[in-house]
Amino acid sequence: MRYRTPKITSVIEWGTLLLSTCLVCFFLLVVLWEIISKGASKLSWEFVFTVPTDGMTKGGIFTPVVGTVLLTMITALFSIPFGVSCAIYLNEYAENNWLTRTIRASIRNLSGVPSIIYGLFGLALFVQALQFGTSLMAAGLTLGLLSLPYIITTTEEALVRIPNSMREAALAVGATKFETIKDVVVPSAMPGILTGVVLTLSRAAGETAPILFTGAAFYINRSTGYLNDEFMALPYHLYMLSTQHQSIEEVRPIAYGTALVLVIVVFLMNLTAFYFRYKYRKNEN
Repeated sequence: MRYRTPKITSVIEWGTLLLSTCLVCFFLLVVLWEIISKGASKLSWEFVFTVPTDGMTKGGIFTPVVGTVLLTMITALFSIPFGVSCAIYLNEYAENNWLTRTIRASIRNLSGVPSIIYGLFGLALFVQALQFGTSLMAAGLTLGLLSLPYIITTTEEALVRIPNSMREAALAVGATKFETIKDVVVPSAMPGILTGVVLTLSRAAGETAPILFTGAAFYINRSTGYLNDEFMALPYHLYMLSTQHQSIEEVRPIAYGTALVLVIVVFLMNLTAFYFRYKYRKNEN
């Protein structure tokens, strides 16, 4: 019996992991089937490229699509440079003292703050204090703040994985510290950095609470692209169709079609992250 105990334990552990994986995949497939089966009938080029009309009971989702794309672009322009630069400083320049450890702990704690808190903070800072008003710019900057902790954390983790021997080799041949970081460290960590950035942006593109207070509009029957205008976004549009519309049953097919489009957008962004990771790893080999 002494010799069988480790084998039985291994089988139990393996079975538990397999069962957990199967349960997660099962519920994921149920959700996807629900969305695809009820939203596929609405999915078409006309649905994607037509603005909503008649109080969102007819037409398509072109306005929310444009708003989501512009919102994600503003989020990326604000969060990526600051997030990556902060991670490089913390990992490559900052000393390992109590202040640096406090900053790291604060950044990780900010990752766990509910998104609606960021929405209230964006309302107070960008909408009211800086007087941007409820606008695309205010919402994009709010999502940028939400994305910063994730980008900083994933970027720093990617930099930590780079062996110190590569830094020492570059310094030994006469490169400065900045040149070592720019030409050796960052390119080697780029797969992890890009993966973290794209996954973070895909998460931000599906957020509803932060844009609820900062600029998302219930209904706009035209395409908008001005930074100081209110906008429509896919997650908020889906929320309104599913819970707040006066004719919920009438717009339910549009809601499922919107959900399917949002799932496809997030899936494509995640697929892009995996592609970049594969491409850079292949180039390294």
